[in-house]
Parts: sequence; structure tokens; C-alpha cells
Amino acid sequence: MSSSTAASGPSSIAEAAPLSLCAREPHVPADRLVAEMVPPPRFDSVRFDTYIPDPNQPSQTEAVQVLSGFAAGLGGAHASGAGKAGKRRWFAKKETAPKGPRGVYLDGGYGVGKTHLLASLWHATPAAPEQKAFGTFVELTNLVGALGFQQTVRTLSGHRLLCIDEFELDDPGDTVLVSSLLAKLVEQGVALAATSNTLPGKLGEGRFAAADFLREIQGLSAHFRALRIDGEDYRHRGLPEAPAPYTDEQVTRAAYATDGASLDDFPHLLAHLARVHPSRYGALTDGVRAVCLTDVTPVPDQSTALRLVVLADRLYDREVPVLASGVPFDKLFSEEMLNGGYRKKYFRAISRLTALARDGKSLVGA
Repeated sequence: MSSSTAASGPSSIAEAAPLSLCAREPHVPADRLVAEMVPPPRFDSVRFDTYIPDPNQPSQTEAVQVLSGFAAGLGGAHASGAGKAGKRRWFAKKETAPKGPRGVYLDGGYGVGKTHLLASLWHATPAAPEQKAFGTFVELTNLVGALGFQQTVRTLSGHRLLCIDEFELDDPGDTVLVSSLLAKLVEQGVALAATSNTLPGKLGEGRFAAADFLREIQGLSAHFRALRIDGEDYRHRGLPEAPAPYTDEQVTRAAYATDGASLDDFPHLLAHLARVHPSRYGALTDGVRAVCLTDVTPVPDQSTALRLVVLADRLYDREVPVLASGVPFDKLFSEEMLNGGYRKKYFRAISRLTALARDGKSLVGA
């Protein structure tokens, strides 16, 4: 019954050693990137009627109503299905197409349910799954990198709807790329929907002031009707605080006791992420049922922090609980980072990791 034996003798807890994310170097073919442009597993079953608006936030109810109408209105786009014939029918009606933005933009704070609503719009749009695409902004830019710009336009132009989650422009190169892509898709009759923590006319504000950058931002905002969604972070609404970090011993024991768990030293994992392209972080977690991390420390620099944000998003999408020792997740990013141009990404990561840490509490036996 010796606790030291249990903690340091994995063979007494489970026969198989846990997985290691650091030992994985996934390769993701381009066709997988396209096939995976659907709502992530966490949002497989969400619908408008499963979204519970906060009665104190009328903007949430209004967003459901607007988006439901938007989805219903997409029934005529590319009406005969995918392929050239469908496009010709849409083009034939182009003269009578509604004027104004061909997209909606959900703006709001962290955890007000924007991704839930965006995924619900995807599900509600009357089109086959191959005629609508859903991905994060990072996944969209990765798709362009894998396929090339022209092939991405051809691949997505037959779609009825493109949903872009976490639409945050971090540099002028991405801005020009996405602005050009969306302009081409709008010309082809593709409807757009996006979420962000920043209104489209304010994207990039406080980070880049070049005239060309601002001009691109203004062009993007013209494609969207903005919907402001107010409210508090539902991930922590009425819930207890996230558990304090555990000891290395507790995390290691839980990793060996949990089928499909991974176990990694946090600094080593951060170093490994630098060797894996962010487009592969989803594949990095394939088959992982829990992520156990020892020696969590504040991230040392901006590049490392941004890679960690992407990993946090992929873990959250896949509902993978996290168990960690070291510093609490709200201490991962320095004050300078939390006050800088990427602060929205960092606060989102803290919110999501905190939710996953709460889920991870069940991995520790009583």
C-alpha cells in the first residue's frame, strides 16, 4: 500500500506505458485537410435549438434568429448541387441575388457560444457536407499553403457556405491572402460566416498601421454583416474554479492508469511543437484520450506561445481532458503577452485549457 511504490512503479498501475506526443511526427496529406473541414467533434451534435441564450443578453437570442434565417436563405445557392451545372444555375440568378454582404460575422467575448452558433449554421444550411466547409482561420491558411491559392479557390468555389472560426488576422501577409481568397469566393456565390473576438472593421487594429493593411481590412469587412453577441464565458459560468495543478507524481500515475493517455514533459513538448507544422497538431492528437503534462512553466516567447494556442484549440475541439503539474494555466503567458497584440488568442487559450483541466480532474483517483 506504499504510495511511493504506486507512484514510481507504473507496472503496478497499467501494463502499457502512456503515449508521448513528443514521439509523434504526423504527416497530413492535403486531401485530409479538405475532408476535415467540418465542425470538430465537440460540435458534431450542436444545433440552434441546443444553444441556450442567456435571458439577460438579448443579443444572443437575436443571433439565433438572424442565423436561422441566414441558413434558410442559402437554399437557393448552387441549387442543383455541386459541379458546373449547379454553378451555372446560380450564376443565372446572379442579377437577382440579394444586395449587400453575403456573410455574417459573429463578434463577442470568450465563451459566449460563437463557435456553437457557427457550427449550428453549418448543420442547418440545406446542402450536402461536401458543399459546405468549416475551419479555423489557421486551418484555412494552412489549406492554401497545402493546395496553393488557385486550387483552394477551385476547391471551395463550388461550396454553398464557408464558415471560418477564430478569424483573427495577425500579419499583413495573412490579411492579403484571406482577403483575396474571400473576394474570389464571394464572386463565385459562396456565402461566408465567421467568428472572432474583434469586429471585422477593427481586425488588426493596434498591430499594423500600414495603409495597404488597413485597406485590405476594410475590404474584408464589406463582405460581412456584423452581429454582436454579449455575455460571460459559458465555459466558467456557474462552475467551480479549475483545479489547482497536481504533483508530477499524481499526473504520472493518472497517465499510466488511463487508457489512451499521453504523458509529456511540458518544456519538451513545447520544443517538439516547433518541429511540427501547426496544420498537423490535430493529427498529433489522433487517438489520444487524455493529455498529461508535467512541469508546466510559463512559455518563454511569442512564437512558442502561438504554437501552444493552436494545440489548445485542437485539444478543445476534440474534448481531450488535460491534467497538469506546475504553474496554473492562467500563468502560462506573461503580462506583456496578455497586453500585446495577440492577447485575444492567449485569453482564449487560457479559457479553453481551464475548461479541459476541469474535465481532467476525473482522471485523478480519489
